[in-house]
Amino acid sequence: MQNHPSYPVLSQLLAKYPATGGALFQVYNDLTLAQRWTEVEVLDLPACKRAAIKGQRPTPDTDRGPSICVVVPCLLSESISTSWLRATFTSLDPLPSEIYVAITSEDTSTVYYKISQGIVKPPV
Repeated sequence: MQNHPSYPVLSQLLAKYPATGGALFQVYNDLTLAQRWTEVEVLDLPACKRAAIKGQRPTPDTDRGPSICVVVPCLLSESISTSWLRATFTSLDPLPSEIYVAITSEDTSTVYYKISQGIVKPPV
């Protein structure tokens, strides 16, 4: 991992949160290399004991342009509670209306779940 080009960007938070370091490394590389996010920055979320990733996600809709999103990496083996999600939202400034939770597994699969704050009616 230390020889990977993304390691210098992540090294401080990988050392600070070793329990979730693998998920952070995996999701950061998926977003920057596979999904081609731009203006990516890594955020420290001490209340959640982990880091998050903020960046511009490219969209196929050229009229809208890229959208700014926040992704919080998690391991499949972790338990996530509503209080943990609430702490995640309140740790971010400005307060987003939604975040993505990226759940990673040992086989490098990553599933992204969109979480909205409060009760939100799904689009029809």
